[in-house]
Amino acid sequence: MAGTIIGSQAPDLDGLLRLKSNALYIRNHRGASHSLPAVAAWTVIITAAIAWAWQGSIPWTHLGFWVLLAVSIHVFSDCFNTYGTQAARPISSKWISWNIIHIFDPFLFASHVAALLLWAFEAAAPQVIFPVLYSFIVLYYVWRTLEHRRTARSLRELDESAADGEQYILIPTLTYRVWNVVKKMKDGAFRIGDLRRGKLTWSNIARCQEHPAIDQSKFDASVKAFLYFTSFSCSEVTEHTWGYEVRWFDVRYRHRKQYPFVAVVVMDRDYVTLGSYVGWLSDERLQKRLRMNTY
Repeated sequence: MAGTIIGSQAPDLDGLLRLKSNALYIRNHRGASHSLPAVAAWTVIITAAIAWAWQGSIPWTHLGFWVLLAVSIHVFSDCFNTYGTQAARPISSKWISWNIIHIFDPFLFASHVAALLLWAFEAAAPQVIFPVLYSFIVLYYVWRTLEHRRTARSLRELDESAADGEQYILIPTLTYRVWNVVKKMKDGAFRIGDLRRGKLTWSNIARCQEHPAIDQSKFDASVKAFLYFTSFSCSEVTEHTWGYEVRWFDVRYRHRKQYPFVAVVVMDRDYVTLGSYVGWLSDERLQKRLRMNTY
């Protein structure tokens, strides 16, 4: 039990990088810690530590199998959401995000709570509860995968403005029958909408700007981390009397008419950086953070 609990949490120890800087965390979260060598390393380290602590009372091969299973399930599950992971490193550094399961899934959460309550109140033996639970979860993942594939294939037919050369990204929400949709158009702009009950509705168009300040912002550590993570970025610049505010945002994460996952650089008229930020913030909190960093 200790091996599976620790193993299932170990890959997310990269969250400690947030203590050093948000840019470092964004660039590395679910990266090297979720790679193929990391899966092997976590398994060896955790197995060796527990085997030493229990002084060989458990066969290390048996223990190692369960630790490996726990770490592998963690990494594999992360591939199903929009955030994704670099699980194929070092073979490929591409982010694997299948956009099938929301990063917080009500069914997964509720089913685990129900299983723990059944165990706590001794309504059934854990040897029965959890095999049944995870059998249903496997079926749930299969159903969501097939549903995502079927829905994605129908987008072009549902889109009255569809044109050749356009790409669609289907993103899950907390509601199973509602999907967010991002369309990358031929001119590089992104169209954002949602699919509800078989009806596709477009709500916004994000057009990426070009400006010398935007080009200069790419040298900032926060923007580098942001662009390393996402290939669905768009940029805009706001001119002020004192300089420029360059904002990069990920079009996949639109919430209440805002894009909360951003990288922002504030610079003077000579393109010298005054402050920057990368992470998840509302527009109001972002402006407050930038004022703190700048002044």
